[in-house]
Amino acid sequence: MHYVVMTKGVPDFREGQVEFDEDGHLKRGNTPTVMNPNDRFALRAALQMKVKHGGNVTLMGMGPPGYDKVLGEGMRDVYADDLLLLSDREFAAADTWATSMTLATAIKEMDDTPDVVFAGFKTADGETGHTGPQTNWCLEWPLLTHVVSMAYDEDGGSIRAKRLVEGDPDEIETVETTTPAVVVTDPEFDTSYRKASYRLKRKRLREETQERAEEFEDHMTTWDHQDLNLDPEYVGLDGSPTIVSGVDPIPKAPSEREPTFMEPDEEEMEQVVEEIAAYGGG
Repeated sequence: MHYVVMTKGVPDFREGQVEFDEDGHLKRGNTPTVMNPNDRFALRAALQMKVKHGGNVTLMGMGPPGYDKVLGEGMRDVYADDLLLLSDREFAAADTWATSMTLATAIKEMDDTPDVVFAGFKTADGETGHTGPQTNWCLEWPLLTHVVSMAYDEDGGSIRAKRLVEGDPDEIETVETTTPAVVVTDPEFDTSYRKASYRLKRKRLREETQERAEEFEDHMTTWDHQDLNLDPEYVGLDGSPTIVSGVDPIPKAPSEREPTFMEPDEEEMEQVVEEIAAYGGG
């Protein structure tokens, strides 16, 4: 079994100032880069498959050379076997369509065709939710979206998944498809390791990966547009049909209350608990 997890580095909006250039493109250099939060659910799904059914995990992302640290972080989370970074100036400023074209081409160029490609629901810097389905469109594989749990039939080579209907947590349907397939995980995705053998294997994989992740650069391959035989006119900014008409910054909400400072003694802490309970936190 071969699994690919698509992940993206996004600006950490908790740090620094977020700015856009005159064309509406995010100035990513102003804030630290972190893994897209929704991609972690895709990581968990791939790890569950690896634990239960064996195989190798490739963690793939597109971005500048600095994204290698994001992939290294992901290696620790998903216990990935190898990393693939798609990095080239020609890929810069790509919209979701140009990004999906590049990702799909890389998947097709792999020596071992993946059985399952996992993608997160949407990114924190784009919020479109396009990349997973658009990459699947380029691959022409079955697509499962809003997946909250899944199981794999090794004999039949099929995936049986539960998914939210139109993102509604109160309405769930069960679907089944053959592999290869693309799975877009929902933030409600739930992993399960009920057997003791699964928990023991997960622990063993974690120990193996921690050592491997210390030297994650040794397990990384970097491809540019020439490696993928991609025409620069169809990737990056030149290959992006999206036009940003304008960007409106979201102002920071004013604080409604002044902070209260307390000393950490027993009497004061009792007051803290009472305050939290009064606002529905207890």
